[in-house]
This record gives sequence, structure tokens and C-alpha cells, in this order.
Amino acid sequence: MPTSPAPDPGFEFDERLASAATLPSRCYTDGRFLDIERERVFGRTWQLVGREDQVSSPGRFFTAEVAGEPVVVARGADSRVRALSNVCRHRAGPVAAGEGSCQAFRCGYHGWSYALDGRLLNTPEFDGVEGFRKEEQALPEFRLESWIGLLFVNLDSSAPALSETLEDLPARLSSRGLEAMRPAARKDWVVECNWKVYVDNYLEGYHIPIVHPSLMKELDYARYVTETRRCYSLQHSPIKESGPGRLKRSGSEDEALYFWIYPNLMVNVYPDNFSTNLILPLGHERTRTVFEWFFRDPETPGVADEVRRTVDFSDEIQLQDIAICEAVQKGLKSRTYDRGRYSVRRENGVHHFHSLLARALRGD
Repeated sequence: MPTSPAPDPGFEFDERLASAATLPSRCYTDGRFLDIERERVFGRTWQLVGREDQVSSPGRFFTAEVAGEPVVVARGADSRVRALSNVCRHRAGPVAAGEGSCQAFRCGYHGWSYALDGRLLNTPEFDGVEGFRKEEQALPEFRLESWIGLLFVNLDSSAPALSETLEDLPARLSSRGLEAMRPAARKDWVVECNWKVYVDNYLEGYHIPIVHPSLMKELDYARYVTETRRCYSLQHSPIKESGPGRLKRSGSEDEALYFWIYPNLMVNVYPDNFSTNLILPLGHERTRTVFEWFFRDPETPGVADEVRRTVDFSDEIQLQDIAICEAVQKGLKSRTYDRGRYSVRRENGVHHFHSLLARALRGD
């Protein structure tokens, strides 16, 4: 059966915020755009896949997927952490599943085995095959880098280093002590919208007064500011002293910081914790959002109670975001809508994202 041709991603995008229009609605509703994005966006950027504590000792591993590519991340006998293809060199079976600890990977199809560094070790009942050399059949290795205990993989061997994507972001957070915080909770949500709808929604506080009344009571909306850099943006706002206190202040650290790292990672930083929110497309109208929270000493009774309160408040906000994002996805399919305009004061973060995406879709 013939497949539909890839859509022409070409459209005019104005780099001037005051005169620009948003992405065309077809970018959110035409499923063929997701194939282009997997290749040109997710396949060429640093993608969060897991945490260093998941591979804390030799033999520890976990599996992940990056732009549709199966990956296994493992700490080898030499203590080095690697990101390897999770596709057997024989007939494409998986060499690992889930996470755990092992001395070698064994394909779940025909039993070929590989060392933790990817070398092919054993090929059962494979005698008599001409011109076959085990040393030429190692699992391919992908680029892997870390930041504050988070592990990132990039499938593009020519992409700039992770540090070039993060720019000055690590320095801006150096005083927050994020490295000392440990995993405290995780939640996955499935949202019936295009992944870009969810990212658009995150990148502006414009909707807070309408969609998030309880968050509005915590943040000083009049002083809510969005800054953009080359590959990330930051929204920040003072936490009100007079608010209900569901967001905690701590001494001189009284700001909520909302970082977005192109294309699909959010890092939310508060005085007493931080969380990551990874946005993963499951289809062109279905998205998984993965939240992980990090606290200092999360097992202690007082902190554990604070973790529960923090997650409960996040859930309240997330349900509101899900409702509006799913409504927007329906609206994008209306015959009356194609493109909108940006609020110069409140939507520079969305415009920044759309600018980066438009360049990627053009192949820049």
C-alpha cells in the first residue's frame, strides 16, 4: 500500500515577535509532521533518558527509546556508562528489557549475547557462516552526557555537546544545590494532544490567571518574566509572602524558576525541590508527560510529607493543563482556525520555541 508523501514543512515564520503568527494548525493535526520531527528534532537533540543512580554500579542497566530508537544504558565492568543500541545485530531482537543488573546482555530472540560495553560474545549454533567476524558486530554506541545526575543521549554524532545546549543554565542554578537532591516521586500522564500543544502551554504564564487560580495565589504574576536564550528559556516569578504557602520560600531564595530546554524537557526549580517534566509524543494527537521530583533527604518524615503536598499541588495544576490542552487540540482542527498572533508581553517563550522548530522543520 503506498504511503502518503511527507508534508511540505515550508511556511513563512516571522522572527519578529510583534509581527509574527503562530505555527500553522496543520503542524499539530497532520500526523506526517511527527515523522519529520522524530528525524529533525528528537533525533538531533539531547534527550533525557534516565538518571545516574539507575546505573550506580557495574552491571546496572535500564532501557529507553529516543526518537523511536531502542537504547540500553549500562555501566560496564570498567565503570564507564554507555548508551548502546538495544537491537541485536543478528535479526533485530531486543538485547535487554526493562532495567536491572546483569553480567551480559542476551537477545530475547535467538540468544546472542553481548558484553556490557557492547562487544559480541556468543552466537549459538552459528558455525559455518562465511565471512562473519564477531569483532565487527558490536552494538553501536550513542553519545551520552550527564548533568546534575541526569543522563542524556544524542543520536546525532555531529551535534554540539550538551554544554552548548545548556549554555549558562548550569551556572544560573549552581547555588541551588540540585546535585544533592535525590529522586522522591514519579508520575506519568497521557494527554490527548500533540506534544507541541503541551510545550506551548508550558512556555507562557499568560493562561495562569484563567486556568490556574490556585497557582495565581502563589506567584507574583505582575513580576512574572520570560527570558530566552539560544536553546532554552526561563520563566521566573517571585513566590508571594502573603500566599497560601503551597509553594515554599526559603530565605533569600523566593523565586519559582521554570526552565525549558529545547525541544521537550522542563526543569521546575523551587527553593526546596526541583522536578523534571519530559514530553514524549506517542502519536500526533497523544503525548506522555513524565514528572520526576527531587528533594533533599526525601525519606525523612517531614520531607516525605512535603513531597506528598508538592505532588498533590502539581497534580491539581496538571489536571487543569490537561483539560485546556485537550480542548486546544480540538480547536486546532476547526475549519475556522489556522494561525494566531502572540502577546508581546507574555508569549515570547512560545515564539522562541516556534522559531527553533520552524528552523528544524526546514532542515536548518
